[in-house]
Amino acid sequence: MACSSHLPPFTAADDASSASISAVHPDIIQTHILTRLDAPTLASAACTSSELHALASHQLLWANICHSTWPSTTTPRVHQVISTFPDGPKSFFSDSFPLLGDLKPTTTTATSSGLAPKHHQDRPYELISAVDIYHRGKLILSKVIETETVTGWFRYSPFRIDLLDPKDMVPTHIKYPEGQEADTCRELGDNLTLSWILIDPTGRRALNLSSHAPVSVQRHWLSGELHAQFASILAGEKGTASEDVQCGILVTCGGSVGGEMQVREVSLQVEDMDGMHLNGREGLVILDRALEGRKGRKGRRRVGEGKKRYEEYLQRTKERKERKLRTEGTLDTLCVAFGVFGFFIFWSFILCR
Repeated sequence: MACSSHLPPFTAADDASSASISAVHPDIIQTHILTRLDAPTLASAACTSSELHALASHQLLWANICHSTWPSTTTPRVHQVISTFPDGPKSFFSDSFPLLGDLKPTTTTATSSGLAPKHHQDRPYELISAVDIYHRGKLILSKVIETETVTGWFRYSPFRIDLLDPKDMVPTHIKYPEGQEADTCRELGDNLTLSWILIDPTGRRALNLSSHAPVSVQRHWLSGELHAQFASILAGEKGTASEDVQCGILVTCGGSVGGEMQVREVSLQVEDMDGMHLNGREGLVILDRALEGRKGRKGRRRVGEGKKRYEEYLQRTKERKERKLRTEGTLDTLCVAFGVFGFFIFWSFILCR
């Protein structure tokens, strides 16, 4: 005898209902699914439904992502500052993960130094640098340094932040064979990555000043040390030497007795298109504008754009230098012409007397 089924027919609507995210327990989603996603994927998942948005906005989830992406954020000082951001670690990650995009220069009235000063109260009283350096995905250096910005020593000296003390040398696992400096430069250019997050604890703002990958790696002709250059290009005052400003991060490496590489210096400096180093007051104005420009800006991490913007900056710097040389050449020609003309007039006057 054939068996007859009394179950209702299965429909596509029933399939969609059983596959709904609400059918999965929230603890399973948060503990076993969302913790396996990287930050961009997690942010995308949060946009798919109200349930996922609530689960994906959990602060502990984003705190763990920040700590795994940037180990320097685990320090008590940085951890405390991140907790004061509007959405905590999520806001911090949103500010710090995307590389700097194209911020437009301002057109406010420039001073003789090329930068219009802002009111002192509008500036950060302190800057916190959270720096992490990786080689082939392995952490080789992680450090946090705090910099005051209110004393005259900072405001009128060249803007420079040194991560390491002069006598500090950080050992690494990177092999540094003698006589193969060219190969080592290429290897560092392909595998070295750096993150330099600048934090304004008062304004609860942050930005990543690194190009992520080096824009150049060269061997110093005198010391033999390797210089890995990272850079971000920030906008300044339109029509001046500070229309585009380079925030350059220099990582200096050298060999040790055991044949392994050491990190000997990591520093941040700010210079204009004429190659002049900005002082602390001028550099702080530029950085404050960049920090303010991060508000409300969304975007994914575009690693290759850092080097592209740096090359465009070098091209604009070259064109500016050529224009200055042409202008100076024209002025020199006019000065010579006026000198010859004046000399001719003078002797004509003498001879005609």
